[in-house]
This record gives sequence, C-alpha cells and structure tokens, in this order.
Amino acid sequence: MTTPPEDWSLGRLLSTAARMVEHEWNGWLADHDLTHAGFLALHTLGGGPLTQRELAAGSRVEEQTMGRVVDRLERTGHVTRRRDPRDRRRLIVERTALGASAHAAVQASGVADHLVEDPLVDPERFRAELVRLVRTLGPAGASPSDAADAPDAPDATHAGPER
Repeated sequence: MTTPPEDWSLGRLLSTAARMVEHEWNGWLADHDLTHAGFLALHTLGGGPLTQRELAAGSRVEEQTMGRVVDRLERTGHVTRRRDPRDRRRLIVERTALGASAHAAVQASGVADHLVEDPLVDPERFRAELVRLVRTLGPAGASPSDAADAPDAPDATHAGPER
C-alpha cells in the first residue's frame, strides 16, 4: 500500500519534489542539446576562461565529472579547451559564442522558475524558505548563489548528474 504524500516527512517531500523538477529540467535542457551540469558549467564560465579544476570547483562537481561535462560541451561547440601557456599540464576552458547564446536562451526562457513556481500557491514564500534552508544547511559562509548563481537554474532543487 502506498502512503499518500500528505503523510511523508518533509525531507522525503523535498527530495521527491527535487527529483521530479530535476527530471523535467533535464528533459527541457536535453531538447536544447544541454545537460544540467553543462548548463552550470556554461554559467560558471560567464566570468571568463577557467582551468578545468576551477570550473569543477565553481560548478561544485568533481574534477572527473567536469572532464566528462567539458568533453560533451566541446563536442557540441559550447566550449573550447586549450593548454595553459603558463602550465602545459592544465587545460583552460572557455565558453564559445554558441555556449554564451545557449546559456542566455535558457536564462531568458524562465523555464527553471516556471517548473517550480507554476504549481505553487505562494512561490515567493517557498523561495524564501528554500534560501533559508540552503543557508542554514550549507557550508559556513556559503550562499545559495555559490552553488549556482544562475537565476534560471533550479536553486535548491536543480542540482543533477550529467547525462
């Protein structure tokens, strides 16, 4: 027998809602030749070229994971990689014009906010509570924008694996 959502713990509700939003978000991004991890990388690269290690840290993923993300973004023409002239062991990743355009299009669509806000009665209050939760549970000194300073990336519910 299935327990109705009204009887679930808050943690289970949040986790389930996050997975459902993530699934919808990933589907929308896939239709636009992106993944969530790729979108976060493109966002992080908005400040300029970074080493792959810096990009991984800025996107809050493991370096090995970022390697796969960058491989895919490079194949789709969203980023380029080149050797760091100061240290040939390091790779510098840079967003291309196509990558910047794809990032801007996702931001302008508002889809990430709509996925969460549309079914809610009071989206602003929900957002405020999520921000408070992230600030309370996050690393000391971290703010929600540290994780994904992308207004159109699902905040607390947007993190997801690379597909």
